Amino acid sequence: MSRIRLLAETTVNRIAAGEVIERPAAATKELVENALDAGATRITVCLDGGGIDRLEITDNGIGMSAEELALCVLRHATSKLTDETLVRITTLGFRGEALPSIGAAARLEITSRPHDADHANAISVEGGHVSAVAPAPGPAGTRVVVRDLFFATPARRKFLKSPRIEAEHAEAVVRRLAMSAPHVAFRLELDGRVVFEAPVQDRIKRVAALIGTEAAGVMLPVSEERNGLKISGYICSPAVTRATPVAQTLVVNNRPVADPVLRTAVKVAYRDVIAAGRHAIVALYLDVPPDELDVNVHPAKTELRFRDGAAIRSLVIGSVRRALGVGTGQVVPMPAPGGPAWASFASRPNRPSYPAPPLALSSGAWPHGNLAEAQLPFTGAPAARQIAALAPSPDYPLGAPVAQVLDTYIIAVAADGSLVLVDQHAAHERLTHEAIKAQMLDGSVRSQPMLLPAVVDLPSADVARLCARAHDLAQLGLELEEFGPGAILVRALPAALGATEPGPLLRDLADEFAEMDEETILSSRLDAVIARMACHGSIRAGRKLGQAEMSALLRQMEDTPRAATCSHGRPTVLKLSKSDIEKMFGRR
Repeated sequence: MSRIRLLAETTVNRIAAGEVIERPAAATKELVENALDAGATRITVCLDGGGIDRLEITDNGIGMSAEELALCVLRHATSKLTDETLVRITTLGFRGEALPSIGAAARLEITSRPHDADHANAISVEGGHVSAVAPAPGPAGTRVVVRDLFFATPARRKFLKSPRIEAEHAEAVVRRLAMSAPHVAFRLELDGRVVFEAPVQDRIKRVAALIGTEAAGVMLPVSEERNGLKISGYICSPAVTRATPVAQTLVVNNRPVADPVLRTAVKVAYRDVIAAGRHAIVALYLDVPPDELDVNVHPAKTELRFRDGAAIRSLVIGSVRRALGVGTGQVVPMPAPGGPAWASFASRPNRPSYPAPPLALSSGAWPHGNLAEAQLPFTGAPAARQIAALAPSPDYPLGAPVAQVLDTYIIAVAADGSLVLVDQHAAHERLTHEAIKAQMLDGSVRSQPMLLPAVVDLPSADVARLCARAHDLAQLGLELEEFGPGAILVRALPAALGATEPGPLLRDLADEFAEMDEETILSSRLDAVIARMACHGSIRAGRKLGQAEMSALLRQMEDTPRAATCSHGRPTVLKLSKSDIEKMFGRR
């Protein structure tokens, strides 16, 4: 007898089900996509036991006739493909695998009724065994119920996580689908509890409703078009990040995806403004000509192949970076849904990242008056007048400084009464960083010759690394030369750094160059090198600041690109609204 045999149809379907339906979240995704393809304007998702025990999707789409019901549970039967070359796919589903895969691994019931029919019909599939279609009561649209997911494939079921974790994955899927289709009303229930309910609404309202209150308060609009490619949406200020990419919604041609090309592009765009290991919060929508991408890469259809991946990466990175290039004062809270500010917020122009404003204050240029008197500014008439002038003004979003705490943090009051806290070292580090980078992009960084050249002793390997990059460093305003076998002579420093000590700076730069190959050009690591310099040229924690110094720092933060975080991605400013403070004191 031949050792090769054909597998039974039910076995084939169960094997395929593991690819298409790996967990309840995947089944939820496929069924909601079916509802969207059916033209639904209202979709309800109910899960019990994380979707393992029961998953129900109800929609008011076009529905299916008895004949269509009998076909929909057969593998590779679909109503969505009009072009079998798979070149111009415009629907979310098209492979005809979801329903037979679910039916092979679970107990599936489908009840559906076209809008012009006088009654509904039902069909069931249990472990791959299909029942006959029979008349049934039901409203127009389709109701799909999945019970005992993976009961027929216990090997798969034992690898599922707890119901709570599976519910979290399913919720994330529904949120992304709801973000991609604001023209559809969504309702999600977990174990009988309503998690969220969103009516039909504009995209900006849907994003505000689902992105989370913390992120919605610091969102920036994105909108660009280039060579037939279009990107729009909203990104979160670097001040608010997450530990995983779960809060990233990436939609291509109305299809939510988890595409590595797009995720990498977002990561690169945020690389210089958030801490390592943290992830940005974004809701980005790309419109790409259908024949410019391939969605038939994986059964889950969450990865794509772009015909011109470089153009897509460039568009995402460039548009996100330009949106991030705003001063701290320009990151405004997303308006309340339905309020009069929606239209103006959605149409806010993106401010270009460069040129940055000139940096008037550096560690070597701060005025040195009677600083102690300014620490409690309300005791002096000039300080009180300044607070009275600045605090109510919407032109100064960071408000007026009222005190310095621990010689490190500036306390200010904003126009709306919010309490503003600023880390003076982190903030000034970003200001210095942007000033140096702006000068670099303008042609050259202004240098300040040292009154007496400084000699810095370093290991011979570090001396060699720095001298090999002497020409590049000169373009950044740092002039140095070898001074014997184990020393560097420093003749000039970037003017923006002020009177900084060159020794620690050179050691950090040598460490930075040690991580770079000899062939690596400086421009590819420019931000990292400038960040090293900016850190050493910034005012330190523990430095007492006067009223004028604190006020100048806040004003420059409001106008400086990417000032919400320092060069290492840490936040420079925290803002506590009235409601935030009331919650802290138990008033709400």
